[in-house]
Amino acid sequence: MKPAAFDYHRPDSLEEACALLAEHGAEARVLAGGQSLVPLMNMRILSPAVLIDINRCRELSYLRREDGVIACGALTRQGEAETSDLVAAHLPLMAAAMPHVGVRANRNFGTVCGSLAHADPLAELPSVAAALEARFVIASSRGRREVDAGEFFVSALTNCIEPDEMLAEVRLPVAAANARSAFLEIANRAHGFAVAGVAALVEIDGEGRCTRARLSAMGAGDTTARLAPVEALIEGRRLDEGLIREAGAAATAAAEPAQDVHATADYRAHVIGTLVSRALRQMAGQPGGAA
Repeated sequence: MKPAAFDYHRPDSLEEACALLAEHGAEARVLAGGQSLVPLMNMRILSPAVLIDINRCRELSYLRREDGVIACGALTRQGEAETSDLVAAHLPLMAAAMPHVGVRANRNFGTVCGSLAHADPLAELPSVAAALEARFVIASSRGRREVDAGEFFVSALTNCIEPDEMLAEVRLPVAAANARSAFLEIANRAHGFAVAGVAALVEIDGEGRCTRARLSAMGAGDTTARLAPVEALIEGRRLDEGLIREAGAAATAAAEPAQDVHATADYRAHVIGTLVSRALRQMAGQPGGAA
């Protein structure tokens, strides 16, 4: 299949791209890696009148540490994040999730910010961003604004970006020295769309208590969802087997998954609870780092 006709622009800077978005508004779509946008255009699910290709905006291609975060620009490829020493050292949760993101060919073209902007509730990177409490830098000709994951992810395939705006950068906090992380998912086939998944980050003190917990689930609702009841349950307590089982049950109860051809809602809720328990067991046994 082929997309409907569109006008094509290839700006050389973020400023130019934002000017084009201001001119064309809701008729335009931004193209970076195209791994989500192009298939939707080919199937005519989306038919933008204007395509703004930002691949010449080299100022948007970077991964760097600054002020306690890893800043990731809009042109940073998923493959770059997967092989980055900076990500491996400071974002072990993201490093654990990257091999699950599509296949290598997709990761070589797809961008981190593109996956986040696509806002698929079954995608890995939105779940990781939610668990890491990432901040999203949104740019337009009117300036920049910054939002958290709770505001950025609105519903399935919907984010808070206005028609004249684009996601310019995501800022991911560096993991604390006592942080432990795990990423787990269940899919119908290797590198296929996930049925459900869990991204988890906990901090453990010297006495073995969980001092901070951040867990998010894929497939738990119509958008990327933090498992707040589980976080509240385990914070301040030791991750023993009884608490881990209780946390799994709480995750199942908190999930509000959809039913589709791949899984029933009850199955997805059960899987989320099981994966939460597995993730906590892995992290409880870690001396540090990623599961």
